[in-house]
Amino acid sequence: MTILGDLRIIDAATLFAGPSAAMMLGDFGADVIKIEHPRRGDPSRGHGASAGGVGLWWKTLARNKRTAAVDLSCAEGQEILRRLCERSDVLIENFRPGTLERWGLDPDDLMKLNPRLIVARMTGFGQHGPMARQPGFGTLAEAMSGFAAMTGLPDGPPTLPPLALADGIAGLAMSYAVMLALHARERTGRGQVIDLAIIEPIMGLLGPQMTAYKALGVVPRRTGNRSSSNAPRNTYRTRDGRWLAISTSAQPIAERVVALVGRPDLVEQPWFATGQGRVQHVDELDEAVASWIAERDAAEVIARFEEAQAAVAPIYDVTDIAEDPQYKALGTFVELPDEELGTVTMQNVLFRLSDTPGEIRWPGRPLGRDTDEVLGELDYSRERVAELREAGVIA
Repeated sequence: MTILGDLRIIDAATLFAGPSAAMMLGDFGADVIKIEHPRRGDPSRGHGASAGGVGLWWKTLARNKRTAAVDLSCAEGQEILRRLCERSDVLIENFRPGTLERWGLDPDDLMKLNPRLIVARMTGFGQHGPMARQPGFGTLAEAMSGFAAMTGLPDGPPTLPPLALADGIAGLAMSYAVMLALHARERTGRGQVIDLAIIEPIMGLLGPQMTAYKALGVVPRRTGNRSSSNAPRNTYRTRDGRWLAISTSAQPIAERVVALVGRPDLVEQPWFATGQGRVQHVDELDEAVASWIAERDAAEVIARFEEAQAAVAPIYDVTDIAEDPQYKALGTFVELPDEELGTVTMQNVLFRLSDTPGEIRWPGRPLGRDTDEVLGELDYSRERVAELREAGVIA
């Protein structure tokens, strides 16, 4: 049983935030129709590594989606989208505010065609405000949210993540918002508009920075791998050159760590009783942990930490991830047949439901592969489809 198998989602967004939300809904059975420009396609097809000219990021981002190439900037393409909206549950879009309206696709008008339609609008800065119509990308959200300001070494520059972090977080938030709107529809019988600004969800994960600022005037500073909330928390190098990460967010874990590294006396200090107190003595704590780890190989350190029930993990790159027994036990990665590459490996769905598990049915498909099928479901004749293709409206 696919829990979302009765839903049709139109993914008319590009790049990462909106499409990742649609991907997560597709993982649990939703019929996701990916709308792309007939000649340009989604720019994410060209991001990251490729094999034989086929983008590998796309294979994950567009999994479980049927691809239809439709030019929404022309009247015939707009009519196709209207017909799709009449027969769909959710439209996910990330055009600049005002674009749908300029095309005669105002969400209010679409919802008149289908009162149960949910229009999920994903933009950099939201639908209103002085920056609403400016181009918005995850990088700008990482900068404006406070993330970059608190990331990096204390004497170094603000640091951006080497991945689409804000987009990924916004995608998770949008998939949650869509499910809330679908649940509300069960009660009211009506759809609604979702307005999600990419600058906001990432901020929600940064802790109570505004709360602390308003109450205490606290401005978060860069601390490198250290935490501003507890200590010791850092990365430490072992004798054989491996790097390990340690966290002591829970008080008992902190006590076990300092006892393990030969400094049980620290537990008796009044300041040790709280995370904030330990942060004030972070240099002393880091020295104790780092010197103990530096005298031992990684395997011994990990074994001793596990024996003491303290929290430690090796710093992995992808070669380590590929061989890790825990990921193998979880089934974190799957190898799938692919019509372009033969096979492709990607991360599985994000969590496991005991009764209604998700599934990757196919990887991302070539541009426009399912256009004829989708238009056929909208009662377009073969002759009309051929005319639209000849006119460049579809591909």
